[in-house]
Amino acid sequence: MIIETGVAHGGSIILSASILEMIGGNGKVIGIDVDIRKHNRKEIEKHKLFKRITLLEGSSIDPSIIQKVKQLSRDKKKILVFLDSNHSFSHVFSELQLYSPLVSLGSYIVVFDTVIENIPKENRSWGRGDSPMTAVRKFLLSNKNFIVDKKLEDKMLITVAPGGFLMRVK
Repeated sequence: MIIETGVAHGGSIILSASILEMIGGNGKVIGIDVDIRKHNRKEIEKHKLFKRITLLEGSSIDPSIIQKVKQLSRDKKKILVFLDSNHSFSHVFSELQLYSPLVSLGSYIVVFDTVIENIPKENRSWGRGDSPMTAVRKFLLSNKNFIVDKKLEDKMLITVAPGGFLMRVK
């Protein structure tokens, strides 16, 4: 199972569903977004791989959404989480705390856009000191079940998630 917070146009959930289709089996993707626009939902729902996708509309940190995710993932042996919704420290930190228990041993939480910590703040409410990276840093101080997987990151020539590939080791 792949759990993705932040759906936007749906490209990454279609990519994840495509990878799961190639692997075979009964893998599923859960896409969560506070606002799944009608035209995006329509395109996702008519995609031939929609059979592997469940869309949940609401905040990724809302208790009712968390409960639905837990229910949908309860029988899955391998779970991967992508965090790519609200990029503020408080939201990402909450997501890390709520979704980390679902991640299977040896799998990952990938926190996207940690690079924001290194670029000047422009037209957004979050930036240096209030970013996915600051949430990752605080999360890792108190959660020894995860480490930053630099080997995975080093295989890439470029990433928007430096320090954001968190592998579950305990």
